[in-house]
Amino acid sequence: MELILKSITKSYSRGKKAKNVLTDFTLTMTEGVYGILGPNGAGKSTLMNIITGIISKDKGSIDFDDNGSRDYLSHLGFMPQGMDFYRNFTARDYIRYIMALKKYKTADDGAYALDILEKVNLGEDADRKIGAFSGGMKQRLGIAQAIVGEPKVLIFDEPTAGLDVKERIRFRNVISSLAADKIVILATHIVTDIAYIAKTVVLMDGGKIIKCGTQQELCNTVSGHVWECQADSSEVMERMGRLRVSNAVSNGSKYTLRIISEDKPDKDAVRVDPSLEDVCIYHFGDM
Repeated sequence: MELILKSITKSYSRGKKAKNVLTDFTLTMTEGVYGILGPNGAGKSTLMNIITGIISKDKGSIDFDDNGSRDYLSHLGFMPQGMDFYRNFTARDYIRYIMALKKYKTADDGAYALDILEKVNLGEDADRKIGAFSGGMKQRLGIAQAIVGEPKVLIFDEPTAGLDVKERIRFRNVISSLAADKIVILATHIVTDIAYIAKTVVLMDGGKIIKCGTQQELCNTVSGHVWECQADSSEVMERMGRLRVSNAVSNGSKYTLRIISEDKPDKDAVRVDPSLEDVCIYHFGDM
């Protein structure tokens, strides 16, 4: 199974000027999780909306091949950014409503809806009204509606905005469990959303791909440029203003600073292995 994006380009007119939002975006995806990672305004949501057919592209092509099938839109599940729901629906009724919209039939629609809700740990809340749901429960319901109909391509746009740490972990676990036989595209500016589950990470900025590869491949590109050193508390703010500091941990009277720099930032600094967050700081600065 392949989803092939080739030279996707999109611009918007602002007065007499045109602003490029996407420029020649090219990527071939197979089964697994693809993390589209970049700062706000990088073009991630525009790309997701083009793939889903919500907005049109200016040029380029989108091709899908699954054992001869070319129609990926009929195999698509989508959770948009800032998704809203009908407050007076129960979760079970909402899933049945989505089934009707997708024209997806089963022998027992109620049982199927319950099964979908159980996959996102909402089975016990199937008959509660959505208006009583917490933010995390609504996000899980958003995942549930996306997987109705057993889609082959799943797209999630900034899916963990506003979630606490426990719900973020739950979200990652659900997505990971779905990815074995699907193409899953997860667009986010939050590194931890994809750090544990993405087989391929696409760094995106200014509507273009900056880097693309496995997490290890991306970390290798900044190998030798990540350092740790000690600093007195009185020095921390000055160094954070002057250097790219990805982390600062207090050790009592001193701080351990993690610094992204091509040159040795301090005479006592030592090189350390990079993380995906370090890669993002290297390419994007403060996201």
